Amino acid sequence: MKRFCIFIFLLMGTLAMQAQISIKLIDSENNTAITDAFIYNLQRTKTTTSGQNGKVLLTEFSLDDTVYIQHASYTPILLAIKDIKQKDAEIRMKRNLIPLSQIVISANKWEQDRSEVPNKIATITQSEIAFENPQTAADLIGETNEVFIQKSQMGGGSPMIRGFSANSVLIVVDGVRMNNAMFRSGNLQNIINIDPNTISNAEVIFGPGSVIYGSDALGGVMDFHTIGIQLSDEGSYFKSNFMGRYASTNMERTFHFDATYAGKKWEGLSSITYSGFSDLRMGNNGRDSYERTDYQDFIDGKDTTIVNSNPNIQKFSGYEQLNLLQKVRFRPNKNLDFSYTFQFSSTTDIPRYDRLIQKSDGNLKYGDWYYGPQKWMYHKFTTDIKKGTALYSSARINLAYQYFEESRHDRKYGKSNLRSRTEKLDLFTLNIDLEKKLSSHFNLFYGIDGAYNNIRSEGLEMDIYSGETTATATRYPDSTNHYGTAAAYGSLKFRPSKKITLLAGIRYSYVSMLSRFKKHTFYDFPFEDISLNTGALNGSLGLVYSPVESWQINTNLSSGFRAPNLDDIAKIFDSEPGNVIVPNKDLKPEYAYNADLRFLKKIGENSEVSLSFFYTWIKDVMVRRDFTFNGMDSIMYDGELSKVQALVNGGSGYIYGGSFSAKANINAHFSLKSFLTYQYGRDEDELPLRHVSPLFGSTALMYTYKKITAEIYANYNGEISYDNLALSERDKPYMYAEDENGQPFAPAWATLNAKAEYAFTNELSVSLGIENILDNRYRPYSSGIVAAGRNVIFSIRGSF
Repeated sequence: MKRFCIFIFLLMGTLAMQAQISIKLIDSENNTAITDAFIYNLQRTKTTTSGQNGKVLLTEFSLDDTVYIQHASYTPILLAIKDIKQKDAEIRMKRNLIPLSQIVISANKWEQDRSEVPNKIATITQSEIAFENPQTAADLIGETNEVFIQKSQMGGGSPMIRGFSANSVLIVVDGVRMNNAMFRSGNLQNIINIDPNTISNAEVIFGPGSVIYGSDALGGVMDFHTIGIQLSDEGSYFKSNFMGRYASTNMERTFHFDATYAGKKWEGLSSITYSGFSDLRMGNNGRDSYERTDYQDFIDGKDTTIVNSNPNIQKFSGYEQLNLLQKVRFRPNKNLDFSYTFQFSSTTDIPRYDRLIQKSDGNLKYGDWYYGPQKWMYHKFTTDIKKGTALYSSARINLAYQYFEESRHDRKYGKSNLRSRTEKLDLFTLNIDLEKKLSSHFNLFYGIDGAYNNIRSEGLEMDIYSGETTATATRYPDSTNHYGTAAAYGSLKFRPSKKITLLAGIRYSYVSMLSRFKKHTFYDFPFEDISLNTGALNGSLGLVYSPVESWQINTNLSSGFRAPNLDDIAKIFDSEPGNVIVPNKDLKPEYAYNADLRFLKKIGENSEVSLSFFYTWIKDVMVRRDFTFNGMDSIMYDGELSKVQALVNGGSGYIYGGSFSAKANINAHFSLKSFLTYQYGRDEDELPLRHVSPLFGSTALMYTYKKITAEIYANYNGEISYDNLALSERDKPYMYAEDENGQPFAPAWATLNAKAEYAFTNELSVSLGIENILDNRYRPYSSGIVAAGRNVIFSIRGSF
């Protein structure tokens, strides 16, 4: 009996000690807490992250476990739990100025070491976001230095990835697709709905992501993760953060505040961000043709052309934006986790700058052209199941509803009729993602997903003097617009040894659409409805091979499938002056077949060099070409005789290119990183493809010492000559410079920039940046607005 009591006493003591095991992760140089570190056992069957104040509770691990502690900005650590001698033991981590090893989520929707993923993936962390101070989520993605950003106006940003853009690249927010049936094939600005101040990290997966994410992911996937919160097993806590930022070139005023409450089972986070932007000032040194020499204003009841007193100010480019975020989490036990996320974003009117500078016969063409408030509302309910069964080791169910509203308003110069088109869309999505650890060598990822879109399209024309309104042609069919998808996927990871990882995946997708016109429609279409029912099987096969610890060779074969959406197949809208797009009910899906090859060389523990190549062949590529409407090649549209065009399947095309990156932690204080990306794309007639970006890159030197972080860097772009401009871009000479032959082209450009941050305490820091130090005047390829001139950025961040 005595021995039994001693045994029970020791057992209870061991369990009590295990329940209290915790560590605090601390920066070895400045003693700041390290949050969002990823901790897992060697078998990767148990995982957790560091929460507020760097604290990690290890209650899910056993005393025999050895855990791996990894953070994007620090050298990884292996730690045996049995070696932890006290509660809240401080684990000091050495900072890597440039992260060389990271956990990524985008590849299979579950956490994985990037060294086991064959796809090329770029990441940006929360600390990098805070240091770079991007104004929008488009600017945030651009900070990866591997994604090209186009802007038609300041309130926008259309990422171009490997020659694809708009509805051919996918935006994912917390595991939920943002793409909908209205996303267009031109340039798309919806990414600005996402608040960069609430993003904990973002990942870009390059190449077709259709196997895991479905249609729309031909060029790549942009995966955003909003800030998370950690439950507290030792009492509740409250924490808040604030940020204020000012930028001189557009007089940005951004204010952000968030507050977190967490207890043992419940937690909540509330966030609000307001941004206001005045008219953007371009640089002072560059081409005179980019200047805004005159603009329109409505004075004494009529349009008046006014000479711009400062041609560097891009009149009518400013706007405002409000973002809200609310999260609630409930964890009844360690095996079940529920969370609800609400996001809301709304802008004021956003002037369409590239249309406002258009001229006809030497005079401004438009009196008004602006987007109405761009609204996005997002509800998501997530269930995480961590207790394994015979079918899965972990499971996640996402049920989401999103509401989109956008409108376009235009009025010709000197005319009284203001035309307005408004679109409202409801998007319902369901994702069930499961992970099954079959053995120490095999992991299975599989799931099903579906989406349903319901779209309403309205058109009104108002006399600005009398206020009278009449119906006008809508952007999409004005009766019924339904668009739905359903799919199932599976992906198997096999790691026979430390040197080899194989990843194979397959997916079947089904797409259905129905659009109907009212009988009293404004155009005499030869059909009353447009329907689509199609499906495709896609696959991928990837290999990661590490012959020695310092070398890694990745190769990946994948296919992609994109069915036409509502905007592709049923839109009626002027694409540029003198042209009008009409529906093409015979439009078919396009397919992409991609091959990737990547070499990664680690030089010691502090540096790495990467070289990537890709080739994508596109079948039945969707391109805009001349078309006919009821046998006519031109029709009257908005009072103007316009050439008829439509999206058609233009045979085949190809895109190839490569990228180079080098990262080096030179010593404890200095680091260097450099990126360079090249792409080339043609259709079957050897005509340039529209979304193939110019040569672009960046080189940066960073310095860190105790409380100071500083960086000086250069961004640069190559030229796109007239011969390499897509046909649709050649028709927009107002956006381009003229070459020696008087033809439009996109000149090369470069900027020099510097930023610095000083942390007074763990809770308070300030940063100062100067972008485009030389005040160059340049316009990025395909952009309607000229880039910012010399820009001084000041921000302050704090928490309490």
